[in-house]
Parts: sequence; structure tokens; C-alpha cells
Amino acid sequence: MYSELVREHYLHPRNVGTLPNPSGTAMVKSPFDSDTVLVTLRIEDNRIADIRFKCVGCPVAIASSSIATEMVVGKPVEEAYALSKEDVAAALGGMPDYKMLCSNLSPDAIRQAIDDWRARAREDTVFTGG
Repeated sequence: MYSELVREHYLHPRNVGTLPNPSGTAMVKSPFDSDTVLVTLRIEDNRIADIRFKCVGCPVAIASSSIATEMVVGKPVEEAYALSKEDVAAALGGMPDYKMLCSNLSPDAIRQAIDDWRARAREDTVFTGG
């Protein structure tokens, strides 16, 4: 039913955990089931220097989060922000449509973590008078 890449990333997920003092953080929960993804990332020189995730969910949710983090690490922020659910599904060799809705949460979490980083940067500028 699932591709070999889904199985591989589910059984051996990459970038699992949380980063201390992250630049941005986001948690996204599926509106359809209990799948939930937490993303923490560090941005340096406008690039994703490091990224970690924690996921409670089905094999596809875990595999999607794992491969999405691999896809954006080292990338410019704007490129990481543009990562789509279709990009993640294609990288995993495809997934059923219904899994796109409930389990492919990582692109949304990555965008929200980047938005969090941007909001923090604006706050720092306001508070430091920049």
C-alpha cells in the first residue's frame, strides 16, 4: 500500500526531536484525526540551518515529517516556505489522497515555524529600536 520510502522514513525517521532555543516553532494538528506535528527550526543567514520534528500519528504522518525536514535543511527560507504537500508526497513516491489531508502536515508546520521566526524577528526589531 505504501511506498518503500514511506516505510523507510517511518521505521527510521530523520531529524526527530526538538531544538533548544529555536528560531521558530509550530504545532499543527490534523482537523480529521489525532495526527499532530511539532516543528522547531533554526535559521541562520536566511537558511534553514537545522530542523527537528516530533510527530504523533500514523506511518504517513511520521514519514512525511521526516522527509520534509530532509528536503528543507540547508535551503533558503523562501524555498523552504514554498514546500508543498504535493512535493512531500512526490518525494515519498506518492500517497493516497485521503492521507494528503490528514497526515501530510509537515509543510504547514514548516511554514508556520518560519512565520513564527519572522514574528520574533519583528518583535526584536521593535524592542531594540531597529
